[in-house]
Amino acid sequence: MSRSLNLKLLSAIVVFGIWEIAGRIPISYGFPTFFESMVALFSMLIDGTLLLAYMDTLRPLVVGLLISAFLGIALGLWIGLSNWFDWLVSPIFIIMQAAPLAALIPLLVMVYGIGLTSKVFVVCIMAMPVIVLNTAGAVRNTPVNLKEMAASFLGTDKDIILRVIIPSASPIIFSGLRLGTSAGFIGAILAELKITPTGVGDIITFSRSIADYPSMYAAIFSIILLAVCFLNLLEIIERTLFRGNVRGYVSD
Repeated sequence: MSRSLNLKLLSAIVVFGIWEIAGRIPISYGFPTFFESMVALFSMLIDGTLLLAYMDTLRPLVVGLLISAFLGIALGLWIGLSNWFDWLVSPIFIIMQAAPLAALIPLLVMVYGIGLTSKVFVVCIMAMPVIVLNTAGAVRNTPVNLKEMAASFLGTDKDIILRVIIPSASPIIFSGLRLGTSAGFIGAILAELKITPTGVGDIITFSRSIADYPSMYAAIFSIILLAVCFLNLLEIIERTLFRGNVRGYVSD
């Protein structure tokens, strides 16, 4: 096994061990043990409750992430290539990234109701600023000597963008996608808790209301596990696509 995988396994064992000990003390009546939570998790998997919940949760998440990825990269490229567009648009995404999302949700509900549209907007508000700002920064920091070399070989503006700027910025753009995906998962669950309880958010809300804390923690654990798996998949894809770039990861 690689060193990074060993460290991941060790980290998981330590965290789950502390969780089990804290549940057995217990530190709170509402804090179950890791074993109890896993029993509840497998029970919900077997009876199909969790799978049906994820059918509702993944819909706004996937739609929101796709919109954020395509629109975010396009806007980020435009911001990085145009000073006037940077001056005009960048402050909007900086404010979106800094603003408390919970304060914006009631406004979205007033305008778009409590359906799919509002939840997709929440995911986009969480994910898109990270993608846009990372893409814009990557484009702006493209080495000048590469662009000058392309121009000296009579490359057009289109050639410089497609063959120099985008390939050079791609690793950082992909990192922005990973960060945006992580924020999108947070937005999807927050939308289900704040707008209308559906999917995994409904399991969390209902379990809390009837004091079924193992099921509540199992649902929370499942969304964290799904996010971690998806981010690791994106990391593997990134390593494969940009193998020549010497880069560091938290997992290394």
